[in-house]
Amino acid sequence: MSEHGPTGPWRHAFTDLNPRVREGLTVRSRRGLLKAGMAGMAGLAFPDLLRIRAAAAKEGRSLPGGKSVILLWMAGGPSHIDTWDPKPDAPSEVRGPFSTLTTRLPGIRLCEHYPKQAAMMDKLTLIRSMVCRGSNHQPNQVMQTAHPDAAPRINANGKQCPAIGSIVAKYHGANNPLLPPYVALNVKDRTHIAWGGYLGRRYDPFLGDKALGLFKLPTGLTMERLESRHTLHRQMDHLRSEIDATGSMEGLDAFGQQAYDLIAGAKAQEAFDLSRESARTVERYGSHDWARQALLARRLVEAGVGFVTIDLSNHSASGTWDTHGDNIPPYGGISRGLKPLLPVFDHLFTTLVGDLEDRGLLDDVLVIAMGEFGRTPTIGTQGSTDGRNHWPVVSSVMLAGGGFRHGQVIGATEKDGGNVKERPVTPQDLAATIYHHFGIPLNTTYEDFSGRPNAIVMNGGKPIAELI
Repeated sequence: MSEHGPTGPWRHAFTDLNPRVREGLTVRSRRGLLKAGMAGMAGLAFPDLLRIRAAAAKEGRSLPGGKSVILLWMAGGPSHIDTWDPKPDAPSEVRGPFSTLTTRLPGIRLCEHYPKQAAMMDKLTLIRSMVCRGSNHQPNQVMQTAHPDAAPRINANGKQCPAIGSIVAKYHGANNPLLPPYVALNVKDRTHIAWGGYLGRRYDPFLGDKALGLFKLPTGLTMERLESRHTLHRQMDHLRSEIDATGSMEGLDAFGQQAYDLIAGAKAQEAFDLSRESARTVERYGSHDWARQALLARRLVEAGVGFVTIDLSNHSASGTWDTHGDNIPPYGGISRGLKPLLPVFDHLFTTLVGDLEDRGLLDDVLVIAMGEFGRTPTIGTQGSTDGRNHWPVVSSVMLAGGGFRHGQVIGATEKDGGNVKERPVTPQDLAATIYHHFGIPLNTTYEDFSGRPNAIVMNGGKPIAELI
C-alpha cells in the first residue's frame, strides 16, 4: 500500500472502484445473452462433481448434502477493538470513543453499537484470536484462501492460490446442479475477493448480482426465440473463438445441458429474484442494499448454492471498515467512518442468522463475518484524529450456524488488543473447519501449473475443536 502522509494520496481498499465506469453485465441481444451465460458457467463443472461423489461413495463415505457457507467479507479491515474485542478498562487512546454493553454470555462485552449481536451471543461464536499475519488489502487473498503465501504484493504467484470457496466448488459443488456452487455478491472490485487460481476459471466465483441480466431475457426476446437446446448449443460453439483461451470454456461440451438450464432455467431465475420474497421478509431485512444482499445470499443457499461471499466494502452512505482517520479522506475515523456502519452490520448479520434459523436452515448454513485484519491498538495513528492503521497481527471473527457448538468466545488478546494472549486460531484452522463442514477430506490436494500437489489445508491447520 502506498502511503505518502496525512495530506498525500492514500492507497486504500476502495481506490479502484472506478466510479465513472459502468458496472454490471448488460445483455442486449441473444448474442450477449450467450456470452453472459458462458461467462457465468465457471462453476458448473457438474461431471467433475459426479466423479468426486462417486469416488467418495466407493470409499464408503458421502459428501454432506445441503451444507453451505455465507461469508460476510468486511473489506477494509474492521477494528476489532471498536467492535468485537473492546477494551473498556484501557486508556482512552486504546479504548476508543465507544462504550460497551453486556451480552448473553456472562463477562463478555461488545461495542455499544452491536446490541442485536449482544442479545444473540448464546447462538454465536466469537473468535478474538485470529492470526492474520501476511494479510493485506487488494488483492485480499490470505484470509480468503488460508494460504500464508497468497499475498500477491509479496508473492507473484499469490493470486493463483484458490479461494476457499473455489475449493468447495471443486470438491463439494453446489447442492443443486442447476445453480453455481460459488457465488460472489456486491463485488466492488475484483481484487476484493479470491478466485479459482490454480483450479482453473471454471471454479471462479459466479458474480451473481452483477449478472442478473443473465436470468432476465431482454425485452422482446422470448424462450421460443431461443429455439431449441441444440440451436443454443451450436451458437455457443460458434462463440468459442471469441472467448479467451485461458480455461473459461473448459468443459463446456460436458455440461451443455446444464448451461442451457442455468441461462433459461426457472430454478436459477427463482433463486436470484428477490421479488418472490414476501413483503414481510423484505421489510424484516430492510432497505439498505447490504441487507438486500444478505437476503439474496439466503435465497441462494436455500436454492442450492454452496458458497456465497458478500463484499461489504466501503458504503458511501454508511461508512467504511478502513478507518484511517477523519483527517485522511476518504476513510473517516472511528466516530465518523465506522460508527454509522455498525448498526447496519449489526442488523444485517442478526437478521440473516435469525431468518436462517426460522427457516430451519441454520444447522446447514455456516455464517462467517470477518475482514483481512484488525486495526492498531493505539488510536490516532498516521497523524489522524481518531483513526487506526492496518494491523496484520490479530483480528476477530464472528461465526453462526453450521450445526456447530456456539455460545462461546474463543481466544483472547492482550490488554491493548495488539497481540494474541491465548488460543491462537489461524486462517488454516478456519479453512479446515469449513472443509469439515462440507465433508471435504482435509488431506485433499490440487495441482499447480507445474503439476505439483498442493494441500488445501497448510501449516497443520485443524478444525476448531471448540466448535465441532
